[in-house]
Amino acid sequence: MSEAANKERTTKQSWAVPGSSHDRIIRIAKIALPSAVGVLIAILALAPLEKNGDVSFILDKTKVASAPEAMRVDTARYTGEDNQGRPFAILAQSAIQRNSNVPIVDISGMMARLALNDGPGTVVANRARYNLNTQQAAVIGPVHATGPDGYDLATSNVTLDLKQKQITGSDGVQGQMRLGQFTAGQLQADLDSHTVNLNGGVRLKIEQGAVR
Repeated sequence: MSEAANKERTTKQSWAVPGSSHDRIIRIAKIALPSAVGVLIAILALAPLEKNGDVSFILDKTKVASAPEAMRVDTARYTGEDNQGRPFAILAQSAIQRNSNVPIVDISGMMARLALNDGPGTVVANRARYNLNTQQAAVIGPVHATGPDGYDLATSNVTLDLKQKQITGSDGVQGQMRLGQFTAGQLQADLDSHTVNLNGGVRLKIEQGAVR
């Protein structure tokens, strides 16, 4: 064996001898490394709390309030009771409450299910603005109401009062009922009693045989 090989072998043997510098390094590492890890974890945990740091988890409420939509729900459902304690429900394909301080919900694809005196009724509309406090829906565009015994009313741009079970319109209405087609300045329809009152420039085209 060459002299260089003998020196290398001797060096390795001395490194492996108990109590050598290798053993001292291992003992120090066993203490130093866990301590270093603990210090690093503490620094990371306390860094966000440092007053002069650049990291903060506090939300500015003024920034949150400026969000474009406070609430957006797909396939929403709103329920309540009328003045007689009967349940009603509004189903919507989508609902957006643009400001959490204003109880107005913009609804698309609305269908209201109502419990009437002589059976269930439905009101269908493409768009509406539902007031969570008054439980009234201001329908934008056409609305179609149906009820028991073939009751059918189609009109547009009206307000649906879910507590009173009434549809009202005061800015010019037009539509169709079993009697025929109509136009008027004002409309009040009672869904429970199946009556429709028209006022102001009323025009009614009665369909032949509709009153039989």
